[in-house]
Amino acid sequence: MNCIVIDDDETFRAIIEQLADNNSNVNLQGSFPSAIEAIKYLNFNSVDLIFLDIHMPDFNGFDFVRTLKNPPNIILTTGDKNFALEAFEYECIIDYFVKPVTQERFDKGLKKAMSLHKESVVTYKNPVPDESVNDLYINIDRRLIKVNIPSITIVEARGDYILLKTDTKNYTVHSTLKKIEDKLPKEVFLKVHRSFVINTKKIIDIQDNSVLIGKDIVPVSRSNRSELMRSLNRL
Repeated sequence: MNCIVIDDDETFRAIIEQLADNNSNVNLQGSFPSAIEAIKYLNFNSVDLIFLDIHMPDFNGFDFVRTLKNPPNIILTTGDKNFALEAFEYECIIDYFVKPVTQERFDKGLKKAMSLHKESVVTYKNPVPDESVNDLYINIDRRLIKVNIPSITIVEARGDYILLKTDTKNYTVHSTLKKIEDKLPKEVFLKVHRSFVINTKKIIDIQDNSVLIGKDIVPVSRSNRSELMRSLNRL
């Protein structure tokens, strides 16, 4: 079973790593001091189980759980027993470790997680589309803000930052155009210029080497124009 641990306490992370190493049924793939670092990892990797601390600065365990569209099984780890009732309001939280954690308690929790994981594994010949692809989380001032991908109109590169425009709001994010382009569905979003990615569904008008999206005129490079025209449903 593949898992990660999220805890700002380096000593406790080391303890979980040792407990996991002593159990042949678990493969610890990562150890993270903050929820935000873990989310960056989960954007590109999937796991079966998360050992999650509740008390962390800026972004606590419950905040983290609420950001997950399709969370794996989670075992909370904390020194405070008072959050047990709140914890089990979340269906994905299957156990609650009170620190310090012994090998016996760890193995018991893992056995439960493995049993639940086996019950949930189903093979689909025709997978149901994952609605979570409609969500993109951007990091602004140590906060993760959810942006609905279909609402994005334009992404513009501005040095070390990108300007992400939506139907209702604009965001300035420390990132690269290539990085966000890779996270957007290619059947809808198209790079039309070295500094611009657009939502082709939002195009109002095309004239010469530019497109009109909302009130914004976006340049289209000569090399990208033919690809843009092919992507459109034209008469």
